[in-house]
Amino acid sequence: MLGYFKGVADASLPLGARIRSLFKGLGALGLLGLALLLAYTLVLIPFTPGIADLRKAKVDQPAVLLSADGKELASFSRNNREWVELKEISPHVIKALIATEDHRFYEHHGIDFKRTASSILHTLQGDPQGGSTLTQQLARNLYPEEIGRQRSVTRKIKELITALKIELTYTKQEILVTYLNTMPFLYNAFGIEMGARTYFDKPAARLNVLESATLIGMLKGTSYYNPVINPERAQRRRNVVLSQMKKRGVLSQAEFDTFKKRPLRLDFERQQEPQGIAPHFAEHARKWLIDWADQNDYNIYADGLVIRTTIDSRLQAAANQAVQRQLAGLQAVADVEWASPSARLISSSPSTYLGMQRRVKPFGHFWDSKNAVGDAFIRETGAYRNAVEAGAAPQAVLEQLKRDPAFMERLRADKTRLQAGFVALDPSTGEIRAWVGSRDYGTDQFDHVAQARRQPGSTFKPFVYGAALEDGMPSDRRFADTDIEIAMDDGTVWRPTDMSAPSGRMMTMRDGLVYSKNTITAQVMQEVGPRRTISLARKMGIQQSELDAVPALALGVSPVSLLEMVSAYGTIAASGEFRKPVFVASIEDKQGRQLATFTSKGKRAMSSDTAEELIDMLRGAVRQGTGRGLISRFGIVADVAGKTGTTQNNTDGWFILMHPRLVTGSWVGFNDARVTMRSDYWGQGGHNALLVVGDFFRQALNGRMVDGRAQFPQPQDSMFGPLLKQIDDLLGRKKPQPAPAPPAEPEEDQAPEAPPDDVERIITQARDVAQTIEREQRRFEKAIEEPVRVLEGVRREMELQGGARSDQSGGPPRQAETTEAPRENR
Repeated sequence: MLGYFKGVADASLPLGARIRSLFKGLGALGLLGLALLLAYTLVLIPFTPGIADLRKAKVDQPAVLLSADGKELASFSRNNREWVELKEISPHVIKALIATEDHRFYEHHGIDFKRTASSILHTLQGDPQGGSTLTQQLARNLYPEEIGRQRSVTRKIKELITALKIELTYTKQEILVTYLNTMPFLYNAFGIEMGARTYFDKPAARLNVLESATLIGMLKGTSYYNPVINPERAQRRRNVVLSQMKKRGVLSQAEFDTFKKRPLRLDFERQQEPQGIAPHFAEHARKWLIDWADQNDYNIYADGLVIRTTIDSRLQAAANQAVQRQLAGLQAVADVEWASPSARLISSSPSTYLGMQRRVKPFGHFWDSKNAVGDAFIRETGAYRNAVEAGAAPQAVLEQLKRDPAFMERLRADKTRLQAGFVALDPSTGEIRAWVGSRDYGTDQFDHVAQARRQPGSTFKPFVYGAALEDGMPSDRRFADTDIEIAMDDGTVWRPTDMSAPSGRMMTMRDGLVYSKNTITAQVMQEVGPRRTISLARKMGIQQSELDAVPALALGVSPVSLLEMVSAYGTIAASGEFRKPVFVASIEDKQGRQLATFTSKGKRAMSSDTAEELIDMLRGAVRQGTGRGLISRFGIVADVAGKTGTTQNNTDGWFILMHPRLVTGSWVGFNDARVTMRSDYWGQGGHNALLVVGDFFRQALNGRMVDGRAQFPQPQDSMFGPLLKQIDDLLGRKKPQPAPAPPAEPEEDQAPEAPPDDVERIITQARDVAQTIEREQRRFEKAIEEPVRVLEGVRREMELQGGARSDQSGGPPRQAETTEAPRENR
């Protein structure tokens, strides 16, 4: 090769010979370059998608999430797309696509060498143009990671190789349909079908020439030619497509002249992915499934897995309805109470506030009186931060945003939207039965069941009392209901208080929990200690959240998740056995072969005696204490126990209910803790979160989704067991649960305020009396057990001594004058 170039430089050779040497040298150099390029191409082939991968891309099958009763909850696909066949796509779309993007599509085999050469020539002249065929574009779209995203020779060669493979794998029709079903069109719309629905509210089959040209025009740059944001730019691009269609003979000159004058008309509607009945649960399951699939070499977006979950679709529907119905009423309460300067309680029924909601300015007084809070909200927005980072004066940005009505309306609506979380599980298995992460997944994807960490307030108290019972402290241990002071390690003094003034009387530990007395709970915590309480809470299910080892932990100051709390209460309901929550029961492949099953093995967290005692104490909280609204408002008379919780300034409301077959819990509050319920009445968990649980549980009982006659275990030697069973049978057969309020009638959104009728009240009271007698019987038997043993030993010792004296005197032993009484009647 060097010899050729030497010949060019040899002045002794004729000019013609020197020119021939030059061309030979250039030819040899070109051949060498081609050889090197070919060698490099061969090296790159193993690093491009294989034919099997290409076929797989065509038949991707998303994983399907099913409820326990076989209802579809969600499907996991890569994008929001609906696959349509070529016959379901308007022919105008196909003509516009080929005329604009690749008019020799049916002539080449993946690479259009003429177009590539033309593209290189224009680029060298300073006018860069795309030279990729539809097949090359498809290769880039399907395999961006394998081919690469940066502009380089390596990426281009990989793209060419993949395009050739696609042509070998697919027919031209298959390439077209795959291309049209995978192109992005913004606004979460992928594929021509979703593009047609998004911009023109019609299926792809009904697109006309102008609509087809508009969508195909977007492919050059979806954001730049977005017809919603840049209509004039999109119209010019549409006309370029029409011009190409005329040039390729698809449109006549007359048609082109008519169409190019038409205005751009849209019927825009943003496409949302179907949410299903449990969207937060589905998202929680998806994250877990991705890890499982990675560990087991599966793809949840392509392999057609079938995931059977533990969700009961009927209970899930009841939970959704309860959250929607009760939060609508509670939102009205918040809107009305914060609308005026007066903070007086208007009513104990949300229906009253629903009637007033339209006549007030929601949260008007809040925004008028809390200017500093409002300014802080604005400073935390992305709009404020972006403007300041761009160099604008902070105060000027703040004032400008305040004057923006649309911005302020969105901000206020977001900050004052009341939220809730709800979850229900089976305590005997740990299986999740219902899961509601927020009022509306569309506006708030944040999951208040598993993601949110909020202070649990008094719902944390059972861990303190449970630790005390485990340490041997009897539930009738008495404490003074009085002001107390507790010295902290940092030298400060903690003074826990209650909403009502101390009575000054002695109160049992049991009543301290029933009536949720902070002063009593703090004293119990002093004896048990925070570390012992934390240890028990961890065993019972609080395993993710941080718990501070301070005395105030007794009152629930450490934030936890709702899922953790309901799981821990499930441990109590399961006689002290903790079971990790289970939300996936099994996974199958697309042929129906079972790949894995999932269960939760019970682990002893507390003794069954302690669990039984806690259940009994928390029964009292529902019947006599802060949770009594469950009976008075909803008429629940099943064997249930539970606890309310309220945090400082009414920031968080909680209620957790235990039943032998189902443990349910709800949290109610605002996403931003600086916004709270206004009145102390509606700020209590017993008046907000309890409504959600009560509504749900009433539906579950009415629909026989849960056994209303199921009972927590009773002691085997209980003399009142048969009586309690008869009472429960009577409750289950005599009195049906009241029907839920129909959602269409706002006045009936609130559950009935009236207590149960006389017959039911008498039956309930009889059951309470029987359980009280039974409890006192157990305490009495336990208290006298040791004295009886001592007396028994004394009696036998006396008999032995008497017998010895008789033997010594030579007379017969004296006959006993009485018969020994049975042990159980002593």
